[in-house]
Amino acid sequence: MARSHLWPSFYDPQPAQDGELLRQLAFVPGLKEFLMLRQVHALEHATVWVLSGRSSQPLSTGPIDDGDLGGLSTDQGFYIYGQVQQTQVRRAVTQALYRLTTGEWELALHPRCGTNLSVGMLLLASLAVGIHVVFPRGPLEQLLGLGLAATTAAQLTPDLGRLTQQYLMTAIPFNLEIAAVRPVLDGEGRFAYFVQVQWIESSCP
Repeated sequence: MARSHLWPSFYDPQPAQDGELLRQLAFVPGLKEFLMLRQVHALEHATVWVLSGRSSQPLSTGPIDDGDLGGLSTDQGFYIYGQVQQTQVRRAVTQALYRLTTGEWELALHPRCGTNLSVGMLLLASLAVGIHVVFPRGPLEQLLGLGLAATTAAQLTPDLGRLTQQYLMTAIPFNLEIAAVRPVLDGEGRFAYFVQVQWIESSCP
């Protein structure tokens, strides 16, 4: 299995790690749903990457503008939004699952993930509060401090967002199996394709 350069050698994802954790901590409420959501989130990102053309075997219809695509994960599967066909989504998610579980772990991370936005907002708010306390209370000093907070947050957010995705919000989907891909209307009435998945025990040692 080829390994991704984004993952340090001491933290290689292991096929049995989530299944083993679930067996040991099965009494923890909501643990399976959380573990499944992390894996679904990674598969959603990878599917968007494949649909947008980041693929060694591009889809026959050609790459799609990544900016036109969106996704939303649940613990049962994920929604794909955008101008795509059901066959494209089905092929993309199959390819994404294969590529993730054979070592292309960087596909689990996406720069447009909402995690990055949340991290950026939290970081900016924290820096702004800190600067408000530390800097002199004059309006000019506070304005300069706010500018410094915004600049610092913008510089740090991409890396912190990626790390948050990598170690907290996603996991390699070794325990997922694709159950169905179907057109649906989401809770807000928007058209999407829902990729339903189910939990399986990894066959790898």
